[in-house]
Amino acid sequence: MDDDGISQVVILILLILMSAFLSAAETAFINFNRIRMKNLSNSNSKKIDLVIKLDNNYDILMSTILIFNNISNITATSLAVFIFSRYFNNYGIVIATIITILLILIFGELLPKGLAKFAPEKFAMFSAPAISSLIFICTPINFLLSSIKKTFNRIFEPESLPSITEDELRTMIDEVENEGVINKNESDLIRSAIEFNETVVEDIYTPRIDIVGIEENESLEDIKEKFLVSGYSRLPVFKGDMDNIVGVLHEKDFYQALNRKEKDIKKLVAKILYVTPNKKISELLKELQISKAHMAVVIDEYGGTEGLVTMEDIIEELVGEIWDEHDEVIEWFKKIGEDKFLISCNADIDDMFELFGLEPDEEMDVTTVNGFITMLFEEIPEAGGRIVYKNIDITVTKAEAKKVLEIQAEKIKSEANITM
Repeated sequence: MDDDGISQVVILILLILMSAFLSAAETAFINFNRIRMKNLSNSNSKKIDLVIKLDNNYDILMSTILIFNNISNITATSLAVFIFSRYFNNYGIVIATIITILLILIFGELLPKGLAKFAPEKFAMFSAPAISSLIFICTPINFLLSSIKKTFNRIFEPESLPSITEDELRTMIDEVENEGVINKNESDLIRSAIEFNETVVEDIYTPRIDIVGIEENESLEDIKEKFLVSGYSRLPVFKGDMDNIVGVLHEKDFYQALNRKEKDIKKLVAKILYVTPNKKISELLKELQISKAHMAVVIDEYGGTEGLVTMEDIIEELVGEIWDEHDEVIEWFKKIGEDKFLISCNADIDDMFELFGLEPDEEMDVTTVNGFITMLFEEIPEAGGRIVYKNIDITVTKAEAKKVLEIQAEKIKSEANITM
């Protein structure tokens, strides 16, 4: 082989190496962890800043890599055909085609992409200066391609999507939990924070029937009794009936007034907020903080009292149930056998369905087990009432005139569907 032949082979090898470098760079910039890279940017590394800058112009980055990669592959193929045609005559094209395909496929694509995928951040930083130079060389072509893309965008108006959706974020949390990066408590807290802005007052308030309140002109002894029996540190104050709640009385203020021998509690009543059931609890939390209030009345469409929501109710949605030394610990689901539970009817219906692995019906418009049972029976059933829903055998164990208090639910093998 003469000097020209050796030079041509060297150029061919350099073209294959260039193809390998560009293929690895493409894989690195596609797969590197952008959050991790942004965190590393605080280390004052110019290469990291350059990687982030290139990634911010992703379309130009990818078009430059693809342009030079195709130029390398096409030039390598043409040069191989030229070299082998000189030495193998008629068979040169066939031999060149086979060898070039194997070289580009193995050494120009598969191996470099596989290696770059193991450490995409490192290779992205390594390749960034060279890729930046290629982008500068390719500026006129990129400008032309960018103009064509903008023209197509005006014609077809593609939908603009976020870089990451909420469902994808939840999946990422599951993955990092499974990998042991965070524990279950931490992942649950993150999920609660994500869902926090979606939760509305209707999902967490105390219904009107369970509200313990004080009538404005009630005797001091009766008020004292309600504080002692209920265990609450704050009680709503109403005028006439529960539909006219005018404020809230703090237990500490009440007992201080008793010590001062005061008999009129009206001046001790603090202001209270009024909200609708569909208000987001994230917005309500801000309002409570600004107004320095701890309680809000939930009003219905007619202006009557539908329920009561407190600062503690909102915070519990984020961090879980908060119990103090005066709270009665309630066991919503008490296991009494295999797939058999005693369930408080104040429990959330979604929690009950999750317990038994059921999917709620789309038309179901209830939030508590009591509402669900009342819907199934189409009335308020008495203790002993029994019904089967899907594969759950339900028996009412405790009930009052106005609501169901407790049920027994057992998972059965046979399915019986309820028509509603």
